[in-house]
Amino acid sequence: MADLTLFHNPRCSTSRHAYDQVAGGDADVVEYLKMPLDRGQLLALIAKLEDPPADLVRKDAFFKQQGLDADRYTTPEAVADLLVEHPRLMQRPVLVRGDRAIIGRPKERVADFLA
Repeated sequence: MADLTLFHNPRCSTSRHAYDQVAGGDADVVEYLKMPLDRGQLLALIAKLEDPPADLVRKDAFFKQQGLDADRYTTPEAVADLLVEHPRLMQRPVLVRGDRAIIGRPKERVADFLA
């Protein structure tokens, strides 16, 4: 098992940037849309996240089309439940190393995290 895990969406340019930063290194790359995380995995990820749990949720057009209210998705439990139901709403990329995790936005955060 690698020291670093990247939760990746290859269709996202920011996620591809993070992938390029870890390519060739010892990293596990998880395409979370092909292999969605379950509730327990999401709660474990959120517990390591240096960002607020709400930041793990993409508030994009799909979020709005579902009639969702961002104020309802601020706790780890609510965020995990939402992302189990709608994995595509998970912000990307997410990098995990040991007991730390970050959302790789803006792109510059990735290099700082890897340093």
